[in-house]
Amino acid sequence: MRENSFKNFIRTTFGSGSPIPFIISGNVALFILIYLFDILFELKIIPIPLFQWTVDQLSLPTNFQAFIQQPWSLLTYNFLYTGLFNVAFDCLWLYWLGNIFFNFLNKRQFLFIYIFSGLLAGLIFLIFSHLALFSNLPNPYLNTGSITIAAILASIATLVPKYELRLLLFGNVKLKTIAIVYFAIQFLFFILTNKPAAISYFCAVIFGMGYTYALQSGMDWSKIFKKKDKKRSKLKVVVGHGERSMPQHRYDLPNQDQIDQILDKISLSGYDSLSTHEKEILFKASNNNKIDG
Repeated sequence: MRENSFKNFIRTTFGSGSPIPFIISGNVALFILIYLFDILFELKIIPIPLFQWTVDQLSLPTNFQAFIQQPWSLLTYNFLYTGLFNVAFDCLWLYWLGNIFFNFLNKRQFLFIYIFSGLLAGLIFLIFSHLALFSNLPNPYLNTGSITIAAILASIATLVPKYELRLLLFGNVKLKTIAIVYFAIQFLFFILTNKPAAISYFCAVIFGMGYTYALQSGMDWSKIFKKKDKKRSKLKVVVGHGERSMPQHRYDLPNQDQIDQILDKISLSGYDSLSTHEKEILFKASNNNKIDG
């Protein structure tokens, strides 16, 4: 019985189409692996300190010459954690944010923000870590997924700033407020420990906000991931005996004011208080196919 429940859990979790379970599993598996290396070295089962070697190889270095020798670190630094609290908090935070994100946007848009914010932040970190102002850094490398999580949070908080979360001891708190507090704490931490990382963090937040603003104006940057159809489907409007073709809308997400009003109404009176038209608007916002345009 327990085996069937476990299989159902695996099937439900990894068969949903969401990339979040795979990202979280990768973070946790890598964290366990490096500390398994550390335990084996401490027990003298292996003669090589693989823990430090793995961290060095997967972290993004400040030295550009070192980066040339390990260019994969521009991708891997985002999945590497060396602290238990950090990996646990970020995985939970990513899970909660993902559930909110996929209520309004889709997998392609999530992956675009996640991947490109990580690449952008990594490149900015490499550039600013070479400036004389930031020489003799206490942390001569970067390894954290907090920067890409910040970009995801910035994007969804810009889209639905009035979306509310119920927090223990605080009650209902708007997503915008949570985002501001989270950004301030993280930014202060990076300022104290790694100034180039703080600049990278700030740029990732701006990137997430900029993506949503562009999306609301009709530009979906994530469409570079979308395969071009050989034949674009068109809507035909028949007028009398003639007909003309109209291309589908590039982007069919309800505007910000509509979403905010509906969320306010749900928070006050519940989902059942919505009219049929309001439910249809909310459905459009959370329907992946509609958002793809």
